[in-house]
Amino acid sequence: MIVDCHVHVYPPEVVADAEKIGRTEEHFALLASGKVHKWASIEDVIEGMDRDGVDQSWIFGFAFKDQGLCSLCNDYVLEGIRRYPERLKGLAVVSPSVRGAEEEVIRRREEGFIGVGEIFPQGQNLDLTDIRQTWRLAGAADEAGMLLLIHTAEPVGHDYAGKGNVGPREAAEFCINHPEARVIFAHFGGGLWLYELMPEMRLYLSNARYDCAAWPWLYDPAVLAAMETAGVGDKIMYGSDFPILALPRYEKLLDASGVSDGVREKFLSGNALSFLAGEESPVNPS
Repeated sequence: MIVDCHVHVYPPEVVADAEKIGRTEEHFALLASGKVHKWASIEDVIEGMDRDGVDQSWIFGFAFKDQGLCSLCNDYVLEGIRRYPERLKGLAVVSPSVRGAEEEVIRRREEGFIGVGEIFPQGQNLDLTDIRQTWRLAGAADEAGMLLLIHTAEPVGHDYAGKGNVGPREAAEFCINHPEARVIFAHFGGGLWLYELMPEMRLYLSNARYDCAAWPWLYDPAVLAAMETAGVGDKIMYGSDFPILALPRYEKLLDASGVSDGVREKFLSGNALSFLAGEESPVNPS
């Protein structure tokens, strides 16, 4: 089985009005004008899944500052998960600092959404280290029994559109402030997983998981084996960042990584399904 936990979809209204929306949503304009950006509809996702043999995708819209635009995206995701309930799971985008965000989380949970995200801290003016700004988001997700997906990036290396300034330090602070949260940090957590080799951080990050979105542009194939060696092989999930990337690019990296079939299975589906089911990752702080 293959589960893709990082898939973008865009309502037709957002695609049609992208230039206008970008005048007030700077982060959206930055990403939408990037050289690798692509639009994807629900139909595009299903077509790609059929082509690549993906069984389940976790889909979400764009995390705007404007809560109305977030709700528009969530309505579109709702359409998808109702049309393809066995194949699509929905995450709800919200503007964390805006009035009504908590109510949106609860409402979407009642409609069958499994999580909240992908949150863009820099693009949404959210300081991930400030508990005064994050407690409502974390609390609403916890109350609803929903996971969180938060954008992070590596603090070193080449720059790219949407990379942002939120990395392992900020992600770690969020986990320390919110041990109740069940959170996936996108793009390998910007390297946060490495610090789980520190006993106290392994404990603090027991609620954290990582997706591999954009792996082909970021890391050598050996990163997956390194994570397994570091004891966090049960925490890394396949996430394609579709439509800009798809499964075949990741399969090449998997083949070159040299990991066992068991590690491969956990990566492609087992870890995501376990996390969705609420299973805890083993913690060994000693």
